[in-house]
Amino acid sequence: MSDAVVVGAGPAGSAAAIGLARAGAGVLLLERTRETGDALCGGFLSWRTLARLDALGIDRARLGGQAVRRVRLFAGGRRSETTLPAEAMGVSRLRLDGALQAAAVAAGAGFERGVQASAIEGDSVRTRDGATLAARAIFLAAGKHGFRGFPREPAAWQRGDPVLGLRLRLPAHPALDRLVGDAVELHLFDRGYAGLVRQEDGSGNLCLAVHKSRLDEAGGEPVALLGALGERHPHLGERLAAAERRRGVDAIGHVPYGWRTADTAPGLFRLGDQAGVIPSLAGEGMGIALASADAAVAAWRDGGAGAAPAFQRRFAQRLARPLGLANLLWRAGESPATAAMLTAAASLFAPLVRTMSEATRIRGS
Repeated sequence: MSDAVVVGAGPAGSAAAIGLARAGAGVLLLERTRETGDALCGGFLSWRTLARLDALGIDRARLGGQAVRRVRLFAGGRRSETTLPAEAMGVSRLRLDGALQAAAVAAGAGFERGVQASAIEGDSVRTRDGATLAARAIFLAAGKHGFRGFPREPAAWQRGDPVLGLRLRLPAHPALDRLVGDAVELHLFDRGYAGLVRQEDGSGNLCLAVHKSRLDEAGGEPVALLGALGERHPHLGERLAAAERRRGVDAIGHVPYGWRTADTAPGLFRLGDQAGVIPSLAGEGMGIALASADAAVAAWRDGGAGAAPAFQRRFAQRLARPLGLANLLWRAGESPATAAMLTAAASLFAPLVRTMSEATRIRGS
């Protein structure tokens, strides 16, 4: 029996493996994919997330991401631009996950790829190939994917019209440099929004959260939806036209934005999107991933596997404010009338934008 098994080698799982290994635990990190990929979400690293990476020993200069200094909002014909509270970064998940996984291995964690956990039963992880891995503590960091036995129900108002996540990579292009530059952009529209940030190679990471009804109006085709949005919203259309390519849209269904949990069993620490899912317009998904890993490792170090329930309750409390505020901004942003008001207020009161940017970050314990 090992000290700990970590399910999922994304930012939350890899960060937990780093902390556990450095604390002297015998830890096994499991990843279902055979190669590190460019995950659907998480291309924006806030200033607080960068500080957490510094604490893990991840050299931000070696990440080589795009410096992000401003936030830009678009809603209808309105536009606003505000300086962020501190410098952030746009970087691909391929680059970020690879750096964290390498750090976990360097710290002494075991790392096995191509192993898909299928169930957690007591103090054991069962894998799809029939193996049983026993551990004193299990850290569940399976990302936005659902995990058997651990339902994540969206709020009642989302159930009738569930939310889908879409992602399109815009190839590097001089026009994209000129249009986006060192900003992270939010394009607000009816029943959805799109976030855009440039990454380390100059490409653009365009992530959308849209209700199923909006996609249905485009015949269920993500490419057709992008075309319709580009025609109706000229600023977004200009960025899509600069890329000259709209193929290869990645999708994930029924994302429970706004969900969080205070419940777990002794010995099971739920991390990242398995602890709480913040609406992506807040840009704090990676912050929650790293903060949950840090808090879980600290709880394990102080109280062992039995500390998991107390950790989960405390972490849910820490999530209450950023998730609650992000939910309010999301609801306002996906309604054309309130989105225009929100953008107008942002253009008139820059300190308000910076205050909201800070308030949707997850703070220290």
